[in-house]
Amino acid sequence: MIVTSTYSVEGRKITAYLGIVSGEAVMGTNIFRDFFAGITDILGGRSGGYEKELRRAKALALESMTDEAKSLGADAVVGLDLDYQSLGGNDRQMLMVAASGTAVKLG
Repeated sequence: MIVTSTYSVEGRKITAYLGIVSGEAVMGTNIFRDFFAGITDILGGRSGGYEKELRRAKALALESMTDEAKSLGADAVVGLDLDYQSLGGNDRQMLMVAASGTAVKLG
């Protein structure tokens, strides 16, 4: 399935708009990852644990969105938008990734 942030697919004509599709993934963090991320924040640098979880959440959100598009008979999703959120308070953080776009048929 073609997934693009643009509103067209080069060389292909959109023949039907099937509707908005979306997928979400919410991932809990754990105390050890939070501890090491805190140290990384103090010392500077990248937090590999959080980056890995964000990539995993993004992949799951995109998979969920494309599954919904396939169920509508779509050939592509155009206008992809990815949103990232941090949910929860100090005692429990969760990461959320939401993917949305328009499912289309291509000619």
